[in-house]
Amino acid sequence: MRVAVFSDIHGKILLPFKLAALYQKETGRKLDAILQCGDLGAYPTMQNLDKATIKHAQYDRDELGFHDAFTKSDPEIQAFLDGLGLDMICVRGNHEDHDFLDELEKASTASRFSIDAYKRVWICKTGHVQELKAGNETLRFAGVGRIGDRKGRSEKRFIQEYERDVLKNLYRAKDVFDVLITHDKSGMLAGDYGMAEIRELLDQVIFRWHFYGHTGEPFKEETDDNGITQSVKVKELEFDESGLLPEGCMLILEKTGDGQFDLEVVGKHFTNKLSKHNWKYNL
Repeated sequence: MRVAVFSDIHGKILLPFKLAALYQKETGRKLDAILQCGDLGAYPTMQNLDKATIKHAQYDRDELGFHDAFTKSDPEIQAFLDGLGLDMICVRGNHEDHDFLDELEKASTASRFSIDAYKRVWICKTGHVQELKAGNETLRFAGVGRIGDRKGRSEKRFIQEYERDVLKNLYRAKDVFDVLITHDKSGMLAGDYGMAEIRELLDQVIFRWHFYGHTGEPFKEETDDNGITQSVKVKELEFDESGLLPEGCMLILEKTGDGQFDLEVVGKHFTNKLSKHNWKYNL
């Protein structure tokens, strides 16, 4: 079982798929899925764009990539995604159209729901048990979307009360998981940064790996305060001033037949092949 991990793609929905295709082609190593840690930029219309997305979209149309390329089927994109055969499984970030996502979530009885015209982009419901199967291998994981709040705000970019209730079921189950994907980082109850609910989840449930984005910090891997979980800050999938992607923006997590894990940080010698100037061309 081998999955690619990304975060904070901000409308560049096709880019993780293209990087996954390039990785498979050049390494000969098959991927089974893509995991994504939020801030997709899932805005199907212009009406609900938040202020940050409006600001960035004025000079970078990539911010509107979901609207432009994933709300209606394009034959060329359809053929590329069908040929690749990978799903991208995500959590919500804070920069999404949450009204749009809420409608789809309420209509779904499954643990995750598709949001695009190609049925390739899926959102995990916060706190629901997720599984990926490939051959004899199963990856058990869960996701926590949105960001934390210390001020009692109910805006939809912040974790909602119904999601807190679902997380309580995970606390009580005392289950064991391979992976936790979140948008926000974990935060202490008395702190002023991160999501306290993630901290509580990591303290009460066993996860082998935790991947998150959002913070703007560089890529880093460290052992969580619980002494069990490997905590990984995924670098945002954003082009720098030279038009190149940063170190740590593409990770490969492999679960071997004996239940062990290996994390590969895909090097810039590879990711530099898709720059801001060429990545949208040649599916």
